[in-house]
Amino acid sequence: MTEPEKLIPLHGGYRKLKSFQVAQLAYDVTMRFCDRYIGKRSRTHDQMVQAARSGVQNIAEGSQASGTSKKTELKLTNVARASLEELRLDYEDFLRQRGLVQWPREDPRRAELIARRPATADDLAQWARDIHDGRHGQSGQGRWRLSTESIQSTYAEISANGALALIAVACSLLDRQIASLEKAFVAEGGFTERLYKVRSERRRRG
Repeated sequence: MTEPEKLIPLHGGYRKLKSFQVAQLAYDVTMRFCDRYIGKRSRTHDQMVQAARSGVQNIAEGSQASGTSKKTELKLTNVARASLEELRLDYEDFLRQRGLVQWPREDPRRAELIARRPATADDLAQWARDIHDGRHGQSGQGRWRLSTESIQSTYAEISANGALALIAVACSLLDRQIASLEKAFVAEGGFTERLYKVRSERRRRG
């Protein structure tokens, strides 16, 4: 005999979401980046840190709210995605305003970072040191040569582009997560529909 469906399904578990893990790493990296390269009294410092934090917090809050409101989960996940987009623009502005190079998506240094699967801000810092010192192509992806312009990259440029690579991964994961949530919401409805379904099932069982 099958177990009756629960009114409030399992929810939370956001720490296991890859989108949460990458967004949290981007937040940790942003904290370090802003403390090092942007004045603490600058409004930009606060805005970037808050945007990064919002990305993390809204993923967590949306996951926690999913038990009783799929609509809220979808809304908060969209807020997280928007916050990370705002953060991406801040990093791009940082590079542009200082005459630093924003690496294209196909830049092998970005691929090198993703291939390393960094888990902490220290991992990204080590990658930045390796790129700066010319110790590249160490992740098993094959060696590649830096251009003369790339060899001259500053730590600020490398760090900002590394953060942008992480944000791109987090945004891609959130785009897929949002698409999945939208599909589930259309197919299954929200809490009201679930309440009706559970009540009907329990009446049927007597």
